[in-house]
Amino acid sequence: MTAARRPGTVLSLLPWLALAALAPAPARAADDAAAPRADTATARVPYLLRISAPDDLAELLGTYLDLARFRTDPVLAEATEAEVRRLIAATPAQARALLETRGHFNPTIRITREEGEPPLIRIEVDPGERTRVSRATIEVQGEIVEHADAGSARDQALLQEIQAGWRLREGRPFSQSWWSAEKTELLGRLRTDGYPAATWAGTAAEVDAPRNTVRLFAVADSGPLFRFGPVRIEGLSNQREEAVSHQLTFRPGDRYTEKQVLDLQERLQRSGLFESASVLVEPDPATAGAAPVTIAVREAPLQDLTLGIGYSDVARLRGTIEHLHRRPFGLNWVAKHKLELGRDQSSLKSELTSHPKADQYRNLLAFAGERFRSASSAPTDSYRLRAGRTQDTERIDRLYYGEYTTAIVTTDLGRQRASALTANYEWVWRNVDNVLLPTRGIAASAQVGAGHARSDAGNGPFSRVYGRLSGYLPLGGWYVSARVEGGEVFTPNNVDVPDTLLFRAGGDESVRGYAYRSIGPQQGGTTVGGKVLATASLELARPFGARSLRQWWWAAFVDAGDATNDWTAFHAKVGYGLGLRWRSPVGPLKVDAAYGEETNRWRLHLSVGIAY
Repeated sequence: MTAARRPGTVLSLLPWLALAALAPAPARAADDAAAPRADTATARVPYLLRISAPDDLAELLGTYLDLARFRTDPVLAEATEAEVRRLIAATPAQARALLETRGHFNPTIRITREEGEPPLIRIEVDPGERTRVSRATIEVQGEIVEHADAGSARDQALLQEIQAGWRLREGRPFSQSWWSAEKTELLGRLRTDGYPAATWAGTAAEVDAPRNTVRLFAVADSGPLFRFGPVRIEGLSNQREEAVSHQLTFRPGDRYTEKQVLDLQERLQRSGLFESASVLVEPDPATAGAAPVTIAVREAPLQDLTLGIGYSDVARLRGTIEHLHRRPFGLNWVAKHKLELGRDQSSLKSELTSHPKADQYRNLLAFAGERFRSASSAPTDSYRLRAGRTQDTERIDRLYYGEYTTAIVTTDLGRQRASALTANYEWVWRNVDNVLLPTRGIAASAQVGAGHARSDAGNGPFSRVYGRLSGYLPLGGWYVSARVEGGEVFTPNNVDVPDTLLFRAGGDESVRGYAYRSIGPQQGGTTVGGKVLATASLELARPFGARSLRQWWWAAFVDAGDATNDWTAFHAKVGYGLGLRWRSPVGPLKVDAAYGEETNRWRLHLSVGIAY
């Protein structure tokens, strides 16, 4: 870091910046003329301190001035008058050095002392005019210039981006922290896009204190252009090398970018095969043409067994047993089995997923069986067998598969069985600030499928579409989230499709205030699936005021929607209420009390995570 300097004189700010980094929490000395706190009441306080200055500067001085930091130090409990005078004498120079880091080079500082027991020391600060940039000269030299002059569009754009991105321009207020931040950001642009060995050839901030101006000079040396070289993988014992190499998206000779390194690291961690992964490219100019890449992984255990007990709006009280094997029978697949036993819902799911292929796709085989019983919905037993391929990327998830589905619904009219063979495609897109805890952005999902159905009513083709759109927006201290979804199944009149491919509404991620899957057409006195669906939701949330409760939010919401057999019968059911949110590391924990207008009843909803 280069300290600001006056013409002909070097003003060293490093001791004060180091002090700022190492100092304890603020002493809150802006105004402590009141009685000492209870925890220090029994100790002698050598003096009281009051600082009069603009708020941000008062906090700065009250945090880092010796006179403020040492006031409650037990060592000074028996401070001599000479020691207090020494602190007072050192204060003007210390205050000037601190104020200069904020761009105030001509402050007026007045210190007075009022006798008493203990005495009161006043520091009055007039910071004066803020120093502003009179000229900023920003240059980049090195190999990047050679490539740009040779016609490299990428390097030309990078140079333009660096010049356009510099914000500390003529007329802007100056501070040491902004100056340091701009220099860090400029080097960061070079280091993340091909030039990780970039350094400063020279920087200077020349202050003209009488005129309250500063001239800035910064010359960066890009160093050589780096290209990926040979890859070495460390830490493998149970997994094969392909579990790592198939996730590489760059080849030897490709231009180095930090994004590709970070993306690879994220893919390895998201694969579920490793507890941790790090990717290192040594920024040694001597190997820039073929920079060695070291990938170090720590494998996850071959097997995991998870037992759980909980409660949900879907299954009520439930217990779960889940087993995961990351290389069953020595194959490059992951086997996952989950048994869930609940009062209203029980299920068995088995899934085989291959390790990632070179194109980032995984092959998929899955079986699922479910038994659903609820007082508000028709008893349903369903089974499905699925084979397909899936791909999960930073923003887009894709899944296409063939599926055989069977569902048996029992009503007062008897047992109705339907089966279908379908081809399907599912797509999820996210553009949010945080996948687990979004507060800004948009997410969308779509499902399309077509196939042939068989039932007692008749056989024939059908198709199915579904879409969901979610949005998140911060408004001051408030956070708005909204959701709309809709779907339809298209069939000839004499064709029934499995109930699990139809639509129902109600529950945590649908229309709160109504039981899970309780909204739909009535048949034989119970709720069954419908061919059309539409729901919407609007929620307004706000964190609690106390700093210690910032991860806790309260929310108000309204939901509406319906599932029917045709749009002419559509009648939106409305639910609304209040909720509590805990923004945990694995996603928001939601507790909602919702009132359903159709049922005239309140319901409690519990859920974890975000559904896209």
